Amino acid sequence: MKIVITGASGQLGGMIIERLLQTIPASRLVACVRKLESGSKWEKQGVEVRHCDYDQPESLVKAFAGASRLLLISSPHHDDTIRIRQHVHAVEAAKQAKVGHLLYTGFAFAEKGALSMTHLHLATEHAIMTTGIPYTFLRSGLYSDFIGSLGVKEAIETGELAVLPGDWSFNSVTRRDLADAAAAVLAGEDHQNRTYELASASTWSFEDLAEVLSELSGRPVSLTRNPEILNWVYGFLSKIDTTSTSGDLERLLCRPAASLKESVRELFPSGANI
Repeated sequence: MKIVITGASGQLGGMIIERLLQTIPASRLVACVRKLESGSKWEKQGVEVRHCDYDQPESLVKAFAGASRLLLISSPHHDDTIRIRQHVHAVEAAKQAKVGHLLYTGFAFAEKGALSMTHLHLATEHAIMTTGIPYTFLRSGLYSDFIGSLGVKEAIETGELAVLPGDWSFNSVTRRDLADAAAAVLAGEDHQNRTYELASASTWSFEDLAEVLSELSGRPVSLTRNPEILNWVYGFLSKIDTTSTSGDLERLLCRPAASLKESVRELFPSGANI
């Protein structure tokens, strides 16, 4: 029986396959991609590559055939109305293909969010539950990537991290940790009909970020609060739950999740400007 992963040409899907290949024979894995040529990397390693397009329902049943476990990675489309339609196509195809276990990458603490994105993920989870297929919901926390939108490079150059006033704290996680947790569930047992909130076990503040930037750059970075800052990211952050924590991620990893310092370092692997 096969473990099928959609979105295999994306960052998260690719990391999950890389991790699975450390413990699962390549012959048991199926990488689903929109364009077959984008799966050549996996094909060279012995992974079966199948065409899978959420906008082409006829491609999905074939792509999911023989799946004992199917990881449905949420669509990256920017229009949530289109995304829910794509997800419904995939869920219906999973039922037709008689998938044994359906896993879905949603969003952590979605019930507390006020964005169409969070409603989209909840609706997809409900659609999955109506199929009767055993499921696992891997609710991803806030990606640490958002830190790059806070002007951290400029902060190191100027010695000042300017942020919007407010009582901000963040439960962010790295894509690598999310991939490792997903791989652990796909390769493990006793995860059926469970929901995992894959956020960090503790939060960090802007004060913590300024301290980490100072430490990593070797240059002092102070924190200032400016109510006139215009940055789209604060509107996004204010409409999702950035403060709730969970031990689910670390339990699946069997190790601590990446710290804020490790997360920032991962965003700037070359060391440039950091």
